[in-house]
Amino acid sequence: MTPPAALDLLFIGGTGVISAAAVARACSLGHRVTVLNRGVSDLRPVPAGVEVLSADVRDTGAVRAALGGRTFDAVADFLSFTAEHVAAAVELYRGRTGQYVFISSASAYQKPPARLPVLESTPLRNPFWQYSRDKIAGEDILVQAYRREGFPGTIVRPSHTYDATMVPLSGHWTDIHRMRAGLPVVVPGDGTSLWTLTHSRDFAKAFVGLLGRPAALGESYTITSDEFLPWDAIYRSLAAAAGVPEPQLVHVASETIAAHDPGRGPGLLGDKSHSVIFDNNKIKSLVPEYQAVIPFSQGAREIVRWHDGHPQDLDTAWMDLSDRLAAWVRAGA
Repeated sequence: MTPPAALDLLFIGGTGVISAAAVARACSLGHRVTVLNRGVSDLRPVPAGVEVLSADVRDTGAVRAALGGRTFDAVADFLSFTAEHVAAAVELYRGRTGQYVFISSASAYQKPPARLPVLESTPLRNPFWQYSRDKIAGEDILVQAYRREGFPGTIVRPSHTYDATMVPLSGHWTDIHRMRAGLPVVVPGDGTSLWTLTHSRDFAKAFVGLLGRPAALGESYTITSDEFLPWDAIYRSLAAAAGVPEPQLVHVASETIAAHDPGRGPGLLGDKSHSVIFDNNKIKSLVPEYQAVIPFSQGAREIVRWHDGHPQDLDTAWMDLSDRLAAWVRAGA
């Protein structure tokens, strides 16, 4: 069960919300880390000592040239989103790695859920969101490759994972601005559905812990926090962190928001509008030291502090829609 003390790891991506935290965690544990991406993001710089290779991951020839004949103990792929992406990755990393980890999504689980908590055995079906269906299709490719040829695949399903740069609300930082301005803030649904938010540093502990473990091959793992909160509590935590003791929360059906804002609709109807509680016993059995320890109340303070130090543009379309929906709700009250 115990992986080698130091692993040769390749992270495809490495600068996103969850991948950057995983890279930092792997480095802190003494693993030899290589990151491969286009080198276009400096929001989350890679730690000192990390090897950086530049290539467009969609250009297989460029990736092969960048990697040469190198092999790795594990490849963590944060940039595959469709069946075609995963199929290309299987071809690329066959014989090159002892483990290939596909980062799928907990939104792939059955929506609406037939039972809680959500387990790895929960069916994968999301009729609302193409993103989730594409992740499911990617999983299918990896499972077939494992069954057909023993390709060393592992599937990880994170849910709503965040860091200080990410406001996990429908209006993102614009909702915090509205709270501080004393304006009504639209909350999808009635505010009582349960949601799980996982800090990226917590996620990274479990994720890096499963790398290099033969027992993880052919398996899938949910990785989330064990803390679940109603949406009203999530909004109020961020309000408190922003110095707003009593935010004006206005509840609007997710279907109504989706009808007015098709861009936000699939994520609401295919994920956030459903109560979710996850069972993390499977990942804890593989990585016994894993425990999510950062409550969202702490994460909210990190989010507000970071954004206060980095001026943000307001989403004017969301400002307008929030005003109209709030007025509509209040007129019907």
